[in-house]
Amino acid sequence: MKFLDQAKVYIRAGDGGAGSVSFRREKFLEFGGPDGGDGGRGGDVWVEAVDGLNTLIDYRYQQHFKAKIGGHGMGRNRTGADGDDVILRVPAGTQIFEEDNETLIYDLDKVGQRFRLAKGGNGGFGNQHFKSSTNRAPRRANPGLEGEERTIWLRLKLIADAGLVGLPNAGKSTFLAAVTSAKPKIADYPFTTLHPNLGVARIDAREFVIADIPGLIEGAHMGIGIGDRFLGHVERTRVLLHLVSAREEDVAEAYQVIRGELEAYEHGLADKIEILALSQIDLLSDEERAEKVAALEEVSGKKPMLLSSATRSGVDEVLRALMKIIEEAREEEKDPNAVDERWQDRPLT
Repeated sequence: MKFLDQAKVYIRAGDGGAGSVSFRREKFLEFGGPDGGDGGRGGDVWVEAVDGLNTLIDYRYQQHFKAKIGGHGMGRNRTGADGDDVILRVPAGTQIFEEDNETLIYDLDKVGQRFRLAKGGNGGFGNQHFKSSTNRAPRRANPGLEGEERTIWLRLKLIADAGLVGLPNAGKSTFLAAVTSAKPKIADYPFTTLHPNLGVARIDAREFVIADIPGLIEGAHMGIGIGDRFLGHVERTRVLLHLVSAREEDVAEAYQVIRGELEAYEHGLADKIEILALSQIDLLSDEERAEKVAALEEVSGKKPMLLSSATRSGVDEVLRALMKIIEEAREEEKDPNAVDERWQDRPLT
């Protein structure tokens, strides 16, 4: 399945059905009077976050969505049927923007959330509504109201617990492939990863989701390279794993480049908890490893972890460090005043 994280969509709610002009005609009823029914209401357009999706690829092939119109009213005071709704099913983490692609309408960050994007028109009144003491046989009915229409943008920001950041060829995809069942493209040239990848990592019988985005380069926040477009996918993570390749001549500079891009991008990325790791250490001698660890520690102010995805050296230690931070964040997000719904309807004894 191809990855698509942005789509432009036109939506239109259904028009309301027209009211009916009708009169009762019964054998022994001399003055039957009006009995025209009302029109049905037009269908709404909803958006809903569902489980099992992680791309907006469905909206590449269909960009127009129209709800059904309401049924017209009929005689014998019969109201027209309401039009069917249209539901846009999107992955959790999808944001809805106005046509300018800047004004946020709604953010669906949890599975099951729903939001009405366009309201269907009300049905028109039948002629029974216009009967009065001076007009016993009205011959007018209202048409249904038009449904709302608009053009919107869908923008996906993946929901993940941990995000991988680093320069191109820092070993991010190799790490993801080593700790999850994901199968990202891996090759020895820059920008092998062209779109984000998700994987579920398991450690000590616990699980969390990792997101890998294309490598960043200097100036990424200004649109240089391709990584800036996907930085939004790590905005929602609880922790960042910053990988610096042991193949870098100047690991301190490599670290500073990424930190500079995170700070320039804003949106809170620079404030997230970061675990720093020197990757691909199997390529270094003990002396070279010590030098690069010291350089990273000096520039970052913290001791980097050592990691080799190829030999799995240090992999479990890094996963445990990530899992610890994620579990702490999950505990903080729990509402201590929340009521367990399982006990709400149970009678007291």
